[in-house]
Amino acid sequence: MKLVIWLIPFFFVLIQDPVFGNSNFSKEEYSANFFRAPSVGGEYRKDQFSIHGGYYVTNFDPGITTEFYKVGFGYWFLPTKLNSFIEQPSSFYTYLSYGKGINLGYKNKDSFMYELGYRFMLWKGLSFRFGIILLVADGASPELNPTPGISYSVFF
Repeated sequence: MKLVIWLIPFFFVLIQDPVFGNSNFSKEEYSANFFRAPSVGGEYRKDQFSIHGGYYVTNFDPGITTEFYKVGFGYWFLPTKLNSFIEQPSSFYTYLSYGKGINLGYKNKDSFMYELGYRFMLWKGLSFRFGIILLVADGASPELNPTPGISYSVFF
C-alpha cells in the first residue's frame, strides 16, 4: 500500500501531457508563502521544479503547536486553467523536504516530510493550497496532517 501512495505522483507525470496539455507553467516564479504549505517563507520555481525554505508549524495534537525549520524541493504537475480570467494555471505539486525540529518532542531532531497537494489560483498571483503531509522523524511515530496554505507569486 505504501508503494502505491509513493507511485501516484509519478503516474500523474506520465499522463499529464495527453490529458492536460493545453495549460502551461510560466518559465519562472517567486512565491512568498504566508501559511503552512510548504512553509512560511519563500519558494522559487523554474519550469516544473522548485525549491523552498522557511518556518513550518503544525498541530499533531489539538492546541499543541510543533515547529520546524524546513527546506526542500518540489515538482509541479497537471496544470489546468480553471477560469479564463486567471492568468496562471492551478496545479498539483509534490514536495520532499528536510525539517529540523525547534520545540517540544522534535527539538533538534531531523525529520523528512513528503507532501502532496493542489494549488488553486484565485486572482493574479494569489493562491490557496491544500494538501497532506507525511512527517517522519527518528524516535517518533510517523504523522499525517493536512497542509493548507496561502501564497502570493510573481511570474516570469
